[in-house]
Amino acid sequence: MVSVATWNINSVRLRMPIVERFLKEMAPDVLCLQEIKCQEHQFPYEAFKALGYEHIAVHGQKGYHGVATVSRVPIREFSRHDWQDNGEARHVGVELPEHDGMIVENVYVPAGGDEPNREVNPKFGQKLDFLERMTRWADKVDRPTLIVGDFNIAPLESDVWNHKQLLKVVSHTPIEVESLQRFMDAHGWSDIGREHIKAPERYYSWWSYRAKDWKANDRGRRLDHMWASPELAKQASRHSVHEYARDWEKPSDHVPLVTEFDI
Repeated sequence: MVSVATWNINSVRLRMPIVERFLKEMAPDVLCLQEIKCQEHQFPYEAFKALGYEHIAVHGQKGYHGVATVSRVPIREFSRHDWQDNGEARHVGVELPEHDGMIVENVYVPAGGDEPNREVNPKFGQKLDFLERMTRWADKVDRPTLIVGDFNIAPLESDVWNHKQLLKVVSHTPIEVESLQRFMDAHGWSDIGREHIKAPERYYSWWSYRAKDWKANDRGRRLDHMWASPELAKQASRHSVHEYARDWEKPSDHVPLVTEFDI
């Protein structure tokens, strides 16, 4: 068995206390972090090693973005893709050699700005182009692969607190949902979260910092995902969403997801 977690941590150095709490309480074998917001030499390697996570792959940059995968089981860095096509640190892939050569791809898709129109908002166009590059890559995937991270898209009606109100809001627009579907179709990915928490059941992973009481308002979105190759998806035995972490001191606006595989 191997368990994999994903979490947009929104600054790993600032939130190391809650990362430590999560690792001590849940002890996933592998943790994929997005938006670490530090360069590789600034990453808190020693803190993770003290917790038993001695195998680490980091793709960082100064102040923004960045991804890292830490593990209690052996991993080796497998890939770094520049799907943003501008040098931003938004992806790192690792191989788990002791678990049937399973590949874990850790990605942070651009948010896309506020206006869902690439003509007036270049960031939205960059997001769509990022997804298109991911799709071309997915068409060639030939290994049992798990891709996880902050996709910054909530595709289903039950992935957002109000489908009609958010149809013109970046992260839930039809063009983004269609782009994500093309990515899914390119490899036949299985949406592990929705295999275990069936639509139309409510499923969120992000709540804005702007809400004074995130739990009472519950205006969430499912921006974080764990998708597996068809053959790997059959081995996913359990999936969980750790909403309580949104209530921890100095929380991220995202919460961790964990999937267990019988490998």
